[in-house]
Amino acid sequence: MKKRYIRHASELVTCKGNAPKHGKEMSDIGIIKDGAVLIHDDKIVAVGTTKELDEQINIKEYEVIDASGKTVMPGFVDSHTHFIFGGYRADEFSWRLKGDSYMSIMERGGGINATVVPTREATEEELVEAGRERLNRMLEFGVTTVEGKSGYGMDCETELKQLRAMKKLDETHAVDIVRTFLGPHSVLPEWKGKEREFLEEQLQVVMPKVKEENLAEFADIFTEKNVFNIEDSEYYLTKAKEMGFKLKIHADEIYQLGGAELASRVGAVSADHLLKASDEGIHQMRDAGVISTLLPATAFCLKEEYAPGRKMIDEGCAVAIASDLNPGSCFTNSIPLLVALGCIYMNMSIEEVITALTINGAAAVDRADTVGSLEAGKQADIIFLKFPSIHFMPYHTGINLVETVIKKGETVYHKDWK
Repeated sequence: MKKRYIRHASELVTCKGNAPKHGKEMSDIGIIKDGAVLIHDDKIVAVGTTKELDEQINIKEYEVIDASGKTVMPGFVDSHTHFIFGGYRADEFSWRLKGDSYMSIMERGGGINATVVPTREATEEELVEAGRERLNRMLEFGVTTVEGKSGYGMDCETELKQLRAMKKLDETHAVDIVRTFLGPHSVLPEWKGKEREFLEEQLQVVMPKVKEENLAEFADIFTEKNVFNIEDSEYYLTKAKEMGFKLKIHADEIYQLGGAELASRVGAVSADHLLKASDEGIHQMRDAGVISTLLPATAFCLKEEYAPGRKMIDEGCAVAIASDLNPGSCFTNSIPLLVALGCIYMNMSIEEVITALTINGAAAVDRADTVGSLEAGKQADIIFLKFPSIHFMPYHTGINLVETVIKKGETVYHKDWK
């Protein structure tokens, strides 16, 4: 058995719990001064003050890691990404800077559909290698668990190829990957006006193969004006649930269609984006226990108003924050950017942002029982920040403060700041 002992953390952030934190609970991140963590192999076995744990063990049996002057906290969980894709869309970003809207670009053949051809043309090995490089960058930012979606093929072969690439990476890379099927990510020109037929093909042809190969545990859909309407989305999500998929939904991003209410009706684990969510939708998500996953970097890149995170928390919702890394609307996986946007522009406290990026992010991918907090029994996914307090995270604005990443008890990343 490998035994490691982290001691003398200036601030040990525990985020203790096996369930999402709602409303005011999000401010309680369980900081322990002069904190310590005991690790046996890949699991945490004890958390407390250094004095408490020193008295419980024979320190000579442990590899001791000195965390003096550091903040130690759970690894981040990025609970909404599209990190497996082919090609790039830098030209579209420049078009938006000149005033073109996201929907107008999509309507003229850009947007999601523009990524379909290069993703279809890429081999599985090429997708794996591109994905590996992106996962390496995530790890540097302290991300130890990530959700990844398909959705850039919208045909059987490519959807399976994307998911297989993620499965292969999950087996070979330090970052844990939670896989989501997003076949209904857009409507290709040949399916315009035949959206229900397209959904039937996904449900009857593609998704049984996804299940057969155990390629995804979640199913998702882009519910939006000129994409999939509420009625078709509810049909798809209901059928997907009957097939055994857990549910997610891209909801109320550009227009207020009632996506938040739909997520509540069908029992989705999370509803994501939510820039235009209604007051009634917010209340229904709270009452139904749907995680509100907010993607502020996407709003930032699209120059849109941010989702009402402050209102959601004040109304008692469980809020997660994720990057939405994708090749079009948000080609970034910067955790420091998310921290800055959450604190400065969404009026969230740093404690709430940390909760949103750890235990609530874990809950959004149904992993709150194993990751997202530092406590006995949880997986030893732990990050060290260079500075002694969480308050350096928004203060050192946009700067990556991650010094060391421990994944399942092993050090998988370290940066020498000297």
